[in-house]
Amino acid sequence: MTKDSQPLDLGSCDREPIRFPGSIQPHGFVLALDPHGAIVQASDNLERYLGLGPAAALGRTLAEVLGKAIAAQLEPELDQPSERPAFAATVRLPDGAGFDVLVHHYDALLMLEFEAVQRTGAADFRHLYPLVGNFLQQLNDNDTVSEMSATAADEIRAVTGFNRVLVYRFDDEGHGHVLAESTDGKLPSYLGQRFPASDIPRQARELYVANRIRLIRDADYTPARLVPADNPLTGRPNDLSFAALRSVSPVHLQYMRNMGTMASMSVSLIVKGKLWGLVSCHNGPACQIPFDKRTACEQLGQILALRIESRELADELQFRLDVRRVMVSALAGLTQGADFIENMANVFPELLQFARASGAAIVVDDRIVRYGDTPDEQQLRGLVGWLQVHTHDDVYHTDRLPTHYPPAAAFQQAASGLLAMPISRIHKHYLLWFRPEFVYTIDWAGNPHAKDAQPGTPTQLSPRLSFDSWRETVHGASAPWHPGEIEMALEFRTALLGIALERAEQMAELAEELGRANKELEAFSYSVSHDLRAPLRHIVGFSDLLLEAAGNDSLDKRQRFLKNIKDSARLAGKLVDDLLSFSQMGRASLRPVPVNMNELVKSCIDRLAIDTQGRNVQWQVADLPQVVADPAFVQLALFNLLANAVKFTGRKDPAVIRVDARRDEHETVFTVADNGVGFNMDYAHKLFGVFQRLHRMEDFHGTGIGLANVRRIVERHGGRVAAESAAGQGATFTFTIPHSLPHP
Repeated sequence: MTKDSQPLDLGSCDREPIRFPGSIQPHGFVLALDPHGAIVQASDNLERYLGLGPAAALGRTLAEVLGKAIAAQLEPELDQPSERPAFAATVRLPDGAGFDVLVHHYDALLMLEFEAVQRTGAADFRHLYPLVGNFLQQLNDNDTVSEMSATAADEIRAVTGFNRVLVYRFDDEGHGHVLAESTDGKLPSYLGQRFPASDIPRQARELYVANRIRLIRDADYTPARLVPADNPLTGRPNDLSFAALRSVSPVHLQYMRNMGTMASMSVSLIVKGKLWGLVSCHNGPACQIPFDKRTACEQLGQILALRIESRELADELQFRLDVRRVMVSALAGLTQGADFIENMANVFPELLQFARASGAAIVVDDRIVRYGDTPDEQQLRGLVGWLQVHTHDDVYHTDRLPTHYPPAAAFQQAASGLLAMPISRIHKHYLLWFRPEFVYTIDWAGNPHAKDAQPGTPTQLSPRLSFDSWRETVHGASAPWHPGEIEMALEFRTALLGIALERAEQMAELAEELGRANKELEAFSYSVSHDLRAPLRHIVGFSDLLLEAAGNDSLDKRQRFLKNIKDSARLAGKLVDDLLSFSQMGRASLRPVPVNMNELVKSCIDRLAIDTQGRNVQWQVADLPQVVADPAFVQLALFNLLANAVKFTGRKDPAVIRVDARRDEHETVFTVADNGVGFNMDYAHKLFGVFQRLHRMEDFHGTGIGLANVRRIVERHGGRVAAESAAGQGATFTFTIPHSLPHP
């Protein structure tokens, strides 16, 4: 412990105010200036370096305390200081002592730190560029994180001369795992070992993120207190977070002595904004690393962190691509059949590969399908019951299932790891992946459990317990789930729900279509029995009359009977033809091509010339846009609409029929309007049904299938059809053709 410290309470480490120690390391001194340039605070070792006590320096200027020459040398560097220490100058006192001066502005004070140096000249940063360049040349794009870390450890040890340089990363629980080591053999090797998370308290980790380099010159130092003890401008203890000379925790100093290292330096490795790990440097004897060399090490640490981030991002991307490729393959197999469980069972191999699992199971209510190494059905039912009560997220995962669900200890060999995905929030539907128990050992640098066996009890760290290699065997755990696997599982769940929703929509559409087909079938049955029966009765009736009148009636009468028979037969034939045409609309494939609608309308008008002969019909046809559609079907729809207009304007003089169109972002809207008899909008819902007529056949001949054909043709193109009218004021029919046709 430091020479003036009390017995150490390890239980209070996590509450220690390490940012506000009230003191500095004594291999330098501190002068704090107010905004006016007056010294308002100094370290109590000032007399050792300057020959006057801190009280004598307070209220005076730098020129009065250090001399005009040194003050003039420092003055240009004091204008715009940052909150992190920056090198100002190397100064030399009258007695020949040299100091590197670091300047930073923080906690309302301008802090000047004077670090004693042994060199005769000023700090030289010229070696920074070749050092960084050499380090970059040694790195390869294909290097693993461990290989890059080993290169960095060698470079930093070469710069500092430390006996041992470690690079270790923190795992999800905060334990440090030593990935790389460079050593001269004078200190024990820790390569591959782990340091428990308790070695670095929470507030220390936060400070490592803020201030990315820290040096301890001598673990046996006696701190130099600040005078006055509190910041004179804020009235609170000084925040020395960014001070290079900041005194460190007595607990950590004892930790260093127990490790057999008197000097240490750490460089933070920040990846994606978080503390990824540390470069930790140790030396047996005390030693000082000047600011220029520390800066070089900090730069190497930043470059290493950037390369680690790049490497991890590349590995993460490749991993996600591989997982996504398997996921897409599995999803493709899920769309093949109608039975969801059967589909899932068919892609079990892909599901295992997707989650790197050894077993999987589907639970749908009381039905369970298993594949690979899984718990038995009774165990699965118990597990699903527990999941329903205790988990409410879209995906649940753990690599220590027996810890959270004690009954899992009975099947931990098959299922120490679980990735569970509820497929329904209402029903007991789950997709489960299992990973087997992975028994492994951890080599700790000391027993991590012995340190906190009695938290809060004053105790000294034991070198043997703290750092002798201690091996722990871990049971009841599986290989951890990769964050990418969790995210891909969430995507997989979303895709599954999408497939289920699409199936539900298809079933709803099918039910709707079936209902509509049933209604059409009812109308069809009634209309066929009614409409087809009438002409057949006429044929039979007039045939009987013709037979009865044979030889007795006049020729005119027989000819009238024959004409009625012929007309009835023609009507029956037209009914059959229209039925065949309507049936064809639902079976024939669309053959979409660019269609000139102007020519299509012209051909329809030409075909209607016979029906309009002798009538005053005014055709008002706008310039129509081109569409992509099946020309034969669209022509049939247009012909039916125009023939309808001709038929229902038969009593108008003049008859006015307008054809127009407009394009919007997604579709083209066509309009066919007339000034005919119109219809009652109360019955508009019947208009496009099979054999539905809103007027008597005696008034307007027709089978009632034409508009049903129009609707079927338009809907097969993905469009809509509608009609508006007022009785006696004409009718307006509209239909749309989308710019992008639906897939067949």
